[in-house]
Amino acid sequence: MPISRSQLDRLGDRIRQGNTKDEDFRQLEEYRSTFTQAHEKVAGTIRDILELEPSKRAKTKESIAEKLLRESIRLTQIQDIAGCRIVVQDGSEQEEAVESLRTLFERTTVVDRREKPSHGYRAVHVVVNLEGKLVEVQIRTSLQHLWAEVSEKLSDVTGTALKYGKGDGSILASLGEISVEIAKCEASDVALKRISENLLSDKERLEFEEAKIRHDRWRDTIHAALRNLIDEAEKIKGRD
Repeated sequence: MPISRSQLDRLGDRIRQGNTKDEDFRQLEEYRSTFTQAHEKVAGTIRDILELEPSKRAKTKESIAEKLLRESIRLTQIQDIAGCRIVVQDGSEQEEAVESLRTLFERTTVVDRREKPSHGYRAVHVVVNLEGKLVEVQIRTSLQHLWAEVSEKLSDVTGTALKYGKGDGSILASLGEISVEIAKCEASDVALKRISENLLSDKERLEFEEAKIRHDRWRDTIHAALRNLIDEAEKIKGRD
């Protein structure tokens, strides 16, 4: 028989308390498997209609347990048991992808981590509800994705607490500063796209091209700053 919501939430409580048996993890695995069909439908739609290749993001038993310990949340409230990620070029393409998903799926919830970043992490999460099964689609720009990868790499070296705003103060400050720069740069992405659609004169086109060159240099500077953080992580790793 299918396990009920109340049974699932009691299972989550046992996992949070560390009071589990083998049967509990069998039930958790069974619960995770119920999202497979919904995930495949969402991923297939993204692949066929948007012509983007989603990468699968299925929460492991360990990551579910960590989330239950870290947050005051019931097991049935977790929105990313199943999910996928798509990476687009810039802020303008990110806006287009979000709107496309809202059009393609009848029931969606948008969680905009650009306006309210989580310890510097920025992205847009579109949670698709297919017959009660939630599938989270992470939409990242290339810069947001690189930032997240750098944060993950630094966390591997200095400790996972870094992802949640704790740990080495200088690294946290650097990640925070770069995250703000990314936000500014990607707001410029959207503004430049709008300008490009309304160019009238040769003078305007020339000014736009000059602005685009400056913008691309800005993006290169952000990439370099993130690479420097990776180098710093390698130095820390080498000292351990």
